[in-house]
Amino acid sequence: MSTLIVILGLAVYIVSYYTYGRFLDRRVLCASAEAEVPSKRLYDGVDYVPANKFVLFGHHFASIAGAGPIVGPAMAMAWGWLPGVLWVWFGNVFMGAVHDYLSLMASVRYDGKSVQFVARDVLGRRSGAAFSVFVLFLLILVVAAFAAIVGNTFVNSPESATAFVGILISALILGVLLYRTRIPFGISTVIGIALLALSIWVGSRLPIRLTYHQWQIVFLAYIVVAASLPVNVLLQPRDYLNSFLLYAGLILGAAAALVSFRSFDLPAVTAFAPIISGGKATPFWPAIPLIIACGSLSGFHSLVASGTTSKQLASEKDALFIGCGSMFTEGFLATLVIVSIAGFSVQAMGAGVGQGADYAEMVRGGAASVAARFTAESGGAVKIFTASFAEMVHQGLKIPRNFMIIIASMWLSSFAMTTLDTSNRLSRYIFAELMEPLRNASASLYAFLTNRWVASLIVAGVGIWLAWAKTYTVLWPAFSGANQLLASIAMLTGGAWLAKRVSPRFAKLVLAPGVLLWITVTAALLWFLIAIVPGFVAKNPAQAWFVGIITVIMLVLNVALIIAFVLRMREKEAT
Repeated sequence: MSTLIVILGLAVYIVSYYTYGRFLDRRVLCASAEAEVPSKRLYDGVDYVPANKFVLFGHHFASIAGAGPIVGPAMAMAWGWLPGVLWVWFGNVFMGAVHDYLSLMASVRYDGKSVQFVARDVLGRRSGAAFSVFVLFLLILVVAAFAAIVGNTFVNSPESATAFVGILISALILGVLLYRTRIPFGISTVIGIALLALSIWVGSRLPIRLTYHQWQIVFLAYIVVAASLPVNVLLQPRDYLNSFLLYAGLILGAAAALVSFRSFDLPAVTAFAPIISGGKATPFWPAIPLIIACGSLSGFHSLVASGTTSKQLASEKDALFIGCGSMFTEGFLATLVIVSIAGFSVQAMGAGVGQGADYAEMVRGGAASVAARFTAESGGAVKIFTASFAEMVHQGLKIPRNFMIIIASMWLSSFAMTTLDTSNRLSRYIFAELMEPLRNASASLYAFLTNRWVASLIVAGVGIWLAWAKTYTVLWPAFSGANQLLASIAMLTGGAWLAKRVSPRFAKLVLAPGVLLWITVTAALLWFLIAIVPGFVAKNPAQAWFVGIITVIMLVLNVALIIAFVLRMREKEAT
């Protein structure tokens, strides 16, 4: 079964890229290599910097992936492996890839402006402002959810923490080689990969052991600095290096799954409403987008595409490879996560990693929620994934388990940290836009609040405060719900842009899945607000009220945006 699912997944992605993807690129958006892109026309050496498409692919992919395609599918195993696989594949092809590519191209056509700016143009000024507030709240939840995940990962795998520090040092060196010397690109890459390997080796020998809360303080300092530095000093080279770590993991995982011919121990389908989020029964519909987020589709991708990637794209013809290709790569990663847990988690737990016999007993007893016990614990989904992935590669390729656990932990933490500092960089753009009315009223206050260090610190501080409570299974669906709701709004905005500015006859390809997603996620957030948040209040009242208020505000903004969308689309039809 493991071999079959991997082969089917590869077939889905390859065929979709070369058929539907190229159709969007050539017929709908008509991408041109001759078009002047913002990275060259508006070059400033800080944000607008043209990049080699392979470097940019690594930077973009590392930014969008984070821990999402790992944590979400792992938690969703409570429904069984089949619902997760189907949601990932369906979402990738008909929503995720379309959403990512369209967001990137729309931003490029708007001089690298954000998706909020596009919404302001096609839906109206008030809609653009509402969109910006919505996005700022999402970024706060992104920081909170991913800081909690990485904090748990570094506590459970201190070797990966040391390796991550080594990667940061390696990235700074690689940045100098790529942009400050005349050393050829290929040689610089080889040196960077050698430094990456050295970081992993040092990490396995010298683990950094800090508590969860000590790591949160470190994260606060790091993401503020990383988000404020020029993009080509740290982020570009760091994400380029991270991409090789990911490629290695994908190749090892795919090869191990292909040669394993392993049947699945976990059931294909368990129950409609197992225990997942906040210790509560979690119905598959509408809650599925709250659990499987980035592995299927993600609104955060539109922020990365329009916030940083569009400012670095060297040619419109690179957009399909980076936008659509990255989403399909992320989907394949989510597929491997499902395969590894479904086929190898019982052996992994029985091999002394995780909870051992208890886990195997739950599977043998046919429990409706074999994964719920572990996702309910802080970092449980991460533990299951790292143990299962290590077991799969060990059985298939005979690589030592402990070494692969370090690699898997590094894999997850490196990409989650990338998402953290990317979120902060995006937040300072948005925060500066929202503070624009202060420019004339109080120029000094405006200058202070929009300073890149201050703007980064505001969102980082609030996000780390939420993560401090370690309420992982409540923060995750809150982030995922906001994330998926943003995806639906971004798709509807993209559809409106196609209808009003580009190609009206193809707009329904985006609008139909966008409406379906909007209905599902709106219902899911209402469920989250009614079923999950009240139980959170008793444990952590301050954070619970904050998450609840953010959710309510986002739902109100969501309704306002959908009303604006409907009115504008009717206006289009009338003319």
